[in-house]
Amino acid sequence: MTKRKRRHRRSVDVRINWLQPHADGFKDWLAQRKYSPATITELVRLLALWGDWVRSSGFEIETLASGLTASALVFRGSKTARAPQGAAALFISYLQETNVLPPERYPSLEETWPALGAFRCWMQEQRGIQDSTLDTYQAILVDLLVSLGTDPTAYTAAAVRDFVLDRAKPHGRGRAQGITVATRAYLKYLVATGQCPVGRERAVPSFANWQLATTPRGLGQADIDRLLATCDGEERLRDRAVILLLARLGLRASEVANLTFDAIDWAAGRITLAGKARREERLPLTQEIGDAILAYIERTRPHIVSTRVFLTSAAPVRPINRIAVKCIVRRALDRAGVKSVHRGAHVLRHSAATSMLRNGVSLAGVGAVLRHRSPSVTALYAKVDICLLSEIAQPWGGRLPC
Repeated sequence: MTKRKRRHRRSVDVRINWLQPHADGFKDWLAQRKYSPATITELVRLLALWGDWVRSSGFEIETLASGLTASALVFRGSKTARAPQGAAALFISYLQETNVLPPERYPSLEETWPALGAFRCWMQEQRGIQDSTLDTYQAILVDLLVSLGTDPTAYTAAAVRDFVLDRAKPHGRGRAQGITVATRAYLKYLVATGQCPVGRERAVPSFANWQLATTPRGLGQADIDRLLATCDGEERLRDRAVILLLARLGLRASEVANLTFDAIDWAAGRITLAGKARREERLPLTQEIGDAILAYIERTRPHIVSTRVFLTSAAPVRPINRIAVKCIVRRALDRAGVKSVHRGAHVLRHSAATSMLRNGVSLAGVGAVLRHRSPSVTALYAKVDICLLSEIAQPWGGRLPC
């Protein structure tokens, strides 16, 4: 080690002196979470920088959480993940996990909005609604409670209608329909539990919706091949498996993210999914998809205990979520130079449907793979091929011309 490097190492140790009793344990904690040695060194350096400011501002170990909040304005100029604030937040998490600091407690949904907590439990138990769907409802319903109050008996038809129209005013038709769905679902729950007069959900206004008016926008096989070609190499085995599940089987982003080892039956060659409304659904595990998943598991998947198949590739290592799946698709589209109006994971679900149709699979078969509850949803894909329209065409009900 050169004199310059030794001097740098000593200066870091001096600058972190008052936090030094916890520094070694913090490094081990980061290493267990698969942070690289270079990242650990950088985080400790940034922690020393933050520690100097906290110490000079009069904070002690017991008040580090308050120091993190107070330092937000000081270090807000750095936008990278390795900013002093990020290192400090990790350090405080370490101290809380090792009981040096009490864990920071945030009020739960049930405590902040007991009505929404009860609604969430009822929807999960009685309707089998997924967390991801309820999460999309939450912000809308919080606004409803703020606007109309927490007493359902005060929800008049006029008040409900005014709330929906005002909330939907800044948005387009798609978002406006989402607002009506969330509001109507909550009012139906209130009616079912006797908290609201029967029929109050009918006060929710509807927005124009022309069924089958749109055309599904998927990618062609050439574009799918380009996406997969960008996933060559050890570092992208996970991305290849994720894209194959989306593009070949038409899985939703949340279904890929939540895929577990016990859902894969290697002997029978099938995948079992927990669909909407708690329906258990089975799809074939093709050779191509099975090989891709096995390659990821055996060669690059981090070695941590988790029942979920897909994990983050960078520390902290944890199961991916549906947002991460969308980001995987978006990055692959950018690498491949594929131009698409829709850039999320759902474009590959559309691609899977149109590909099956063009290869001779019936509309009923496509609906079975995509697990549509209504044939009218699958009928939308008939528009990608004029010949397929004959499957959904209805006989003319009028009289023949003279």
